[in-house]
Amino acid sequence: MNAKDIIENQIPEALKAKPELAKEINAIIVFNIAGEGGGTWTVDLTKSEGWVSEGAAADAKMTVSASNDDFVKIREKKLNAQMAAMQGKLKFKPMDMGLAMKLAKLM
Repeated sequence: MNAKDIIENQIPEALKAKPELAKEINAIIVFNIAGEGGGTWTVDLTKSEGWVSEGAAADAKMTVSASNDDFVKIREKKLNAQMAAMQGKLKFKPMDMGLAMKLAKLM
């Protein structure tokens, strides 16, 4: 598993299973993942479908940055997202704790 698989496949599957998550988050998020299997994606949760696209949207409400390894560990519940944020392994710009907590429900 890598960040590409999580963002391009697993996140859309989760949103199809629980469409209320997109409505609750209702923001455009950029994921900037470093390392092999990483890349940059925009997840637009203001839309009802077609949420994920490659590249960074200029009008994103937040950018989430992490290494591919740490992102996968967070998804697999092997790394606590709050601890990763405190350790600087998971970064949010700007730091919007309310939005970050909503986003955690998707992960």
